[in-house]
Amino acid sequence: MTKLTHLDDQGHAHMVDVSDKAITVREARAYAEVVMLPETLQMITSGGHKKGDVLAVARIAGIQAAKRTSELIPLCHPLMLTKVSVELEPDVEKSAICITTLCRLSGQTGVEMEALTAATVAALTLYDMCKAVDKGMVITQVKVLEKKGGKSGHWIIEG
Repeated sequence: MTKLTHLDDQGHAHMVDVSDKAITVREARAYAEVVMLPETLQMITSGGHKKGDVLAVARIAGIQAAKRTSELIPLCHPLMLTKVSVELEPDVEKSAICITTLCRLSGQTGVEMEALTAATVAALTLYDMCKAVDKGMVITQVKVLEKKGGKSGHWIIEG
Protein backbone atom coordinates (compact mmCIF):
# COMPACT_ATOMS: atom_id res chain seq x y z
CA MET A 1 0.00 0.00 0.00
CA THR A 2 1.19 3.53 -0.80
CA LYS A 3 2.19 5.66 2.16
CA LEU A 4 -0.09 8.59 3.03
CA THR A 5 1.80 11.70 1.93
CA HIS A 6 0.25 14.07 4.47
CA LEU A 7 1.66 12.16 7.45
CA ASP A 8 5.31 12.31 8.50
CA ASP A 9 7.32 9.36 9.89
CA GLN A 10 5.84 9.97 13.35
CA GLY A 11 2.27 10.05 12.01
CA HIS A 12 1.89 13.82 12.36
CA ALA A 13 -0.02 15.77 9.74
CA HIS A 14 2.05 18.10 7.57
CA MET A 15 1.85 19.92 4.26
CA VAL A 16 3.75 17.99 1.58
CA ASP A 17 6.92 19.70 0.31
CA VAL A 18 6.57 19.97 -3.47
CA SER A 19 9.74 22.04 -3.98
CA ASP A 20 11.51 19.33 -5.96
CA LYS A 21 8.56 18.44 -8.18
CA ALA A 22 8.63 19.47 -11.83
CA ILE A 23 6.31 22.22 -12.99
CA THR A 24 3.86 20.61 -15.41
CA VAL A 25 0.42 21.41 -16.75
CA ARG A 26 -2.05 19.76 -14.40
CA GLU A 27 -5.76 19.39 -14.88
CA ALA A 28 -8.64 17.72 -13.05
CA ARG A 29 -12.33 17.25 -13.75
CA ALA A 30 -14.88 16.50 -11.02
CA TYR A 31 -18.59 15.80 -10.88
CA ALA A 32 -21.59 16.11 -8.55
CA GLU A 33 -25.35 15.79 -8.91
CA VAL A 34 -28.18 17.50 -7.09
CA VAL A 35 -31.30 15.35 -7.31
CA MET A 36 -34.57 17.19 -6.73
CA LEU A 37 -38.29 17.15 -7.33
CA PRO A 38 -39.27 17.57 -11.00
CA GLU A 39 -41.10 20.79 -10.05
CA THR A 40 -37.91 22.21 -8.55
CA LEU A 41 -35.91 21.36 -11.67
CA GLN A 42 -38.60 23.00 -13.82
CA MET A 43 -38.52 26.14 -11.66
CA ILE A 44 -34.73 26.37 -12.02
CA THR A 45 -34.63 25.76 -15.77
CA SER A 46 -37.52 28.11 -16.54
CA GLY A 47 -35.93 30.94 -14.53
CA GLY A 48 -38.95 31.08 -12.24
CA HIS A 49 -37.08 31.14 -8.93
CA LYS A 50 -37.70 34.32 -6.97
CA LYS A 51 -34.00 34.41 -5.96
CA GLY A 52 -32.96 34.80 -9.60
CA ASP A 53 -30.70 32.74 -11.86
CA VAL A 54 -29.87 29.79 -9.62
CA LEU A 55 -27.47 28.21 -12.13
CA ALA A 56 -25.46 31.42 -12.58
CA VAL A 57 -25.08 31.86 -8.82
CA ALA A 58 -24.02 28.22 -8.38
CA ARG A 59 -21.47 28.59 -11.21
CA ILE A 60 -19.88 31.66 -9.60
CA ALA A 61 -19.89 29.94 -6.19
CA GLY A 62 -18.06 26.95 -7.64
CA ILE A 63 -15.44 29.12 -9.31
CA GLN A 64 -14.87 31.09 -6.10
CA ALA A 65 -14.64 27.88 -4.09
CA ALA A 66 -11.95 26.41 -6.36
CA LYS A 67 -9.89 29.57 -5.87
CA ARG A 68 -10.20 29.28 -2.07
CA THR A 69 -9.67 25.54 -1.62
CA SER A 70 -6.47 25.96 0.42
CA GLU A 71 -8.42 28.05 2.95
CA LEU A 72 -10.97 25.24 3.39
CA ILE A 73 -8.83 22.07 3.24
CA PRO A 74 -6.05 22.44 5.84
CA LEU A 75 -3.12 20.78 4.03
CA CYS A 76 -3.83 21.93 0.46
CA HIS A 77 -1.30 24.21 -1.19
CA PRO A 78 -2.50 27.64 -2.33
CA LEU A 79 -2.51 27.37 -6.12
CA MET A 80 -2.38 29.83 -8.99
CA LEU A 81 -5.21 28.39 -11.08
CA THR A 82 -5.19 29.35 -14.75
CA LYS A 83 -8.64 27.94 -15.57
CA VAL A 84 -11.75 27.04 -13.62
CA SER A 85 -14.99 26.08 -15.33
CA VAL A 86 -18.25 24.95 -13.78
CA GLU A 87 -20.89 23.48 -16.07
CA LEU A 88 -24.42 22.84 -14.78
CA GLU A 89 -26.66 20.67 -16.95
CA PRO A 90 -30.28 19.82 -16.17
CA ASP A 91 -31.13 16.12 -16.55
CA VAL A 92 -34.91 15.69 -16.76
CA GLU A 93 -34.75 11.86 -16.59
CA LYS A 94 -32.80 11.95 -13.32
CA SER A 95 -34.60 15.09 -12.11
CA ALA A 96 -31.20 16.51 -11.31
CA ILE A 97 -28.66 19.19 -12.06
CA CYS A 98 -25.40 17.55 -13.15
CA ILE A 99 -22.30 19.58 -12.29
CA THR A 100 -18.97 19.09 -14.06
CA THR A 101 -15.94 21.16 -13.12
CA LEU A 102 -12.51 21.62 -14.64
CA CYS A 103 -9.44 23.13 -12.97
CA ARG A 104 -6.07 23.70 -14.65
CA LEU A 105 -2.68 25.19 -13.83
CA SER A 106 1.02 24.92 -14.49
CA GLY A 107 2.49 23.89 -11.17
CA GLN A 108 4.03 21.36 -8.83
CA THR A 109 0.89 19.77 -7.40
CA GLY A 110 -2.43 18.52 -8.70
CA VAL A 111 -5.79 20.26 -8.78
CA GLU A 112 -8.17 17.42 -7.85
CA MET A 113 -9.17 19.07 -4.58
CA GLU A 114 -9.95 22.34 -6.36
CA ALA A 115 -12.15 20.56 -8.91
CA LEU A 116 -13.96 18.63 -6.14
CA THR A 117 -14.41 21.78 -4.07
CA ALA A 118 -15.87 23.63 -7.04
CA ALA A 119 -18.36 20.81 -7.70
CA THR A 120 -19.46 20.44 -4.09
CA VAL A 121 -19.83 24.15 -3.39
CA ALA A 122 -21.83 24.61 -6.60
CA ALA A 123 -24.06 21.75 -5.39
CA LEU A 124 -24.37 23.26 -1.92
CA THR A 125 -25.31 26.60 -3.47
CA LEU A 126 -28.07 24.96 -5.50
CA TYR A 127 -29.32 23.32 -2.32
CA ASP A 128 -29.18 26.59 -0.38
CA MET A 129 -31.07 28.55 -3.02
CA CYS A 130 -33.80 25.90 -3.43
CA LYS A 131 -34.20 24.40 0.05
CA ALA A 132 -37.25 26.54 0.79
CA VAL A 133 -39.17 24.77 -2.00
CA ASP A 134 -37.52 21.31 -1.85
CA LYS A 135 -36.01 20.19 1.45
CA GLY A 136 -35.53 16.63 0.14
CA MET A 137 -32.84 17.41 -2.43
CA VAL A 138 -29.86 15.04 -2.38
CA ILE A 139 -26.28 15.84 -3.32
CA THR A 140 -24.77 12.68 -4.76
CA GLN A 141 -22.14 11.18 -7.08
CA VAL A 142 -19.32 13.51 -5.94
CA LYS A 143 -16.17 12.21 -7.62
CA VAL A 144 -13.03 12.99 -9.58
CA LEU A 145 -13.60 12.08 -13.23
CA GLU A 146 -10.13 12.65 -14.60
CA LYS A 147 -6.71 14.00 -13.76
CA LYS A 148 -3.77 14.87 -15.99
CA GLY A 149 -0.18 15.86 -15.36
CA GLY A 150 2.50 15.23 -12.82
CA LYS A 151 4.42 12.06 -12.08
CA SER A 152 1.33 9.83 -12.00
CA GLY A 153 0.25 10.96 -15.48
CA HIS A 154 -3.25 10.64 -16.90
CA TRP A 155 -6.06 8.93 -14.99
CA ILE A 156 -9.76 8.57 -15.94
CA ILE A 157 -12.45 7.05 -13.75
CA GLU A 158 -13.65 3.65 -14.89
CA GLY A 159 -17.29 3.24 -15.88
